[in-house]
Amino acid sequence: MAGIELKSSAFNDGSFIPRRYAKEGEDVSPELTWSGVPDAAAELVLLCEDPDAPSGTFVHWLVTGIDPTSDGVAAGQTPPGGQERRNGYGGSGWGGPNPPAGDRAHRYFFRLYALPGPVSLPDGATAADVHAAVDERRLADGTLVGLYQR
Repeated sequence: MAGIELKSSAFNDGSFIPRRYAKEGEDVSPELTWSGVPDAAAELVLLCEDPDAPSGTFVHWLVTGIDPTSDGVAAGQTPPGGQERRNGYGGSGWGGPNPPAGDRAHRYFFRLYALPGPVSLPDGATAADVHAAVDERRLADGTLVGLYQR
């Protein structure tokens, strides 16, 4: 399977996400860029999840229907053609990191999937729902991991 290179000018893979992007900051989504999307892709899906959340894996951002010819998204914006879905806070769109104060740094996995056709997800899809829907169908994917601690 081919790989998508997923990056952010806000933080490097494995480094800390600046406070600006967290709930306690401006709570805006970080800028992301990507490359290596296969020509056969019909849709991109973006998921940001925190597997270290006390209540189980928490969805911070889920966007479906992203234009596969796009190459990124500016901070605080919706990816081109994308439909922002419900996050773990109950709103739609980006919901920034907000781990319990005193917890060790949580990991935030930004995952971009290239799919051959539209994905079908229930309202309020969990991270497990997304993985089940895309894991067998993905043409390529890319991951960027950020850390956050309060």
